[in-house]
Amino acid sequence: MATTEQPPAGRLRAWMLEGLSDMGKPGGHTGPHAEPEPAHRGQRWWRVMCLTGVDYFSTLGYQPGIAALAAGLLSPIATIVLVIVTLAGALPVYRRVAEESPRGEGSIAMLERLLSFWQGKLFVLTLLGFAATDFLITITLSAADASTHLVENPHLNSALHDQQMLITLVLVALLGAVFLKGFLEAVGVAVVLVGIYLALNVVVVIVGFWHIITAGHVVTDWSSALTAEHGNIFVMIGVALVVFPKLALGLSGFETGVAVMPHVQGDPEDTEERPAGRIRDTKKLLTTAALIMSGFLIATSFITTLLIPEKDFESGGPANGRALAYLAHNYLGGVFGTVYDVSTIAILWFAGASAMAGLLNLMPRYLPRYGMAPHWARAVRPMVIVFILIAFLVTWIFDADVDAQGGAYATGVLVLISSAAIAVTIAAHKAGQRGWTIGFAVIAAVFLYTTVVNVIERPDGVKIGACFIAAIILVSLLSRLARAFELRVTSVTLDPMAERFIRDMASRKIRLIANEPDSRDKAEYRDKIEQIREDNDIPGEDFVFVEVTVLDPSEFEAGLTVRGEVLHKRYRVLTLESSSIPNALAALLLHIRDTTGCTPHIYFEWTEGNPFHNFLRFFLFGQGEVAPVTREVLREAEPDRARRPRVHTG
Repeated sequence: MATTEQPPAGRLRAWMLEGLSDMGKPGGHTGPHAEPEPAHRGQRWWRVMCLTGVDYFSTLGYQPGIAALAAGLLSPIATIVLVIVTLAGALPVYRRVAEESPRGEGSIAMLERLLSFWQGKLFVLTLLGFAATDFLITITLSAADASTHLVENPHLNSALHDQQMLITLVLVALLGAVFLKGFLEAVGVAVVLVGIYLALNVVVVIVGFWHIITAGHVVTDWSSALTAEHGNIFVMIGVALVVFPKLALGLSGFETGVAVMPHVQGDPEDTEERPAGRIRDTKKLLTTAALIMSGFLIATSFITTLLIPEKDFESGGPANGRALAYLAHNYLGGVFGTVYDVSTIAILWFAGASAMAGLLNLMPRYLPRYGMAPHWARAVRPMVIVFILIAFLVTWIFDADVDAQGGAYATGVLVLISSAAIAVTIAAHKAGQRGWTIGFAVIAAVFLYTTVVNVIERPDGVKIGACFIAAIILVSLLSRLARAFELRVTSVTLDPMAERFIRDMASRKIRLIANEPDSRDKAEYRDKIEQIREDNDIPGEDFVFVEVTVLDPSEFEAGLTVRGEVLHKRYRVLTLESSSIPNALAALLLHIRDTTGCTPHIYFEWTEGNPFHNFLRFFLFGQGEVAPVTREVLREAEPDRARRPRVHTG
């Protein structure tokens, strides 16, 4: 029975973890589009812009309606404020991010370099929580808006009126199924989708302006109502500034623009160290996308505000979440309106695919490297299942409502943009660029203000963001704890002197003494040898000392460099630098065994103090219960007891 059932389980496991052995290695694949093509085989920047555009431009599907709900008659003016912030704030920030992280690492990597130890890891985990909020809400909000366009289509409304939740879940599940099958981002598909969608929107905008021009009273009615409600232009601008944070969805897309940067072709002479052409063309990508989106945002907010009754924007209204589709059906007929709906549904669904790809690239870039994710988190398919289940939960919590998810989405977007603004401010300051430092600091202050206001007015975003952060930190710490005894040294390199010590001992018995360096005087080494001889009842002085210095205990994986030196003309010492003493010692012992064919012996003294307290010291600071943990790491790394290096403790 067992033999007949095992192979299918093995096949399923192999399918789920396909490609896992290549992930996490330098240059290894860590997601569906994380392994970029070489610079000379990349894509032209305008084609890659369309890949960004499926996320960025698709917000036109719901942004005008959200702006109308937030600002009412002031929607066009508030949108102009949004455009100014986009072009004068977000765009310069992300152009600088492109310079600082040309391999698509983004602002999180820039900030990661500023902090070390556990505070740096916790800070990155917090930002990852907000990034997860951004990308996951992109998936659920886009699917919800796609289902809105489907349900509100006049030809389907009667049949699908009460099925929005089910349709949204089906769209999310379909997205997951595509990734489980094996998703390779097709830039060509993005180009077609974006081209058709923007062309249809141009038609809707032109027709909308034609109706406004031919019906002159529309503009006068709007301006009269605006003046009656707000008084003068200064009050209008003030109110627009106040409601601006609610329109922050229109700022999405910049983080994705940097994430797809490795796909930009650049110049033939580009190098990985300085891809000047890729940086230049990515700036073109970001600028062009921002200009196109800004033009559409202003035009669409103007025509939707003037041509759609205010009550139709409200929840349950025919224009809620689909203002431009409402105009397409009303002014261009059912056939064009249905084509527009299909185009919108397609680009919104593909925006979810882009967000999923972003998640699958972002999480494996950090969590496995921190030891804060299970080993299988490097594989695509298990993570797809995790993210889709979370997306189901989010959809159910928000009842597939576009407006309800706007606050969470805006919070994720604003936190990422604020972190990017802070990162480039620090980068400019370090570069001694006083003017840019002041400019970026002002932009950072604007985005921080916008983020705070958005959080106060719509706390849903920070609540769900906090849930993601708490979940990521909890799972990360549990994973780090579960992987505490894993051998996590990626490579061992010995200098010539260290190799000489090992080669000399290999002709006899290899005996190492683990020593915590103190004064490193002659008496320290003499006394240590005497203690080891007495505790273990062994003669002679044919020992080599091993001393490990802990650098950053929060790091999980790293290479190991071993240096040899002779102290006091007598004592041979191997010095190592690592994030964990037991892991470094275990890796060295295994390396010595593999290179010499001899079984090395290492001698310890027991660590004084409470074992639980010492284990916490090991977990957090890389030192503590050195002897038993070294032995446990060796046991997990080498199951064959006969081949396992010997650990002695006295």
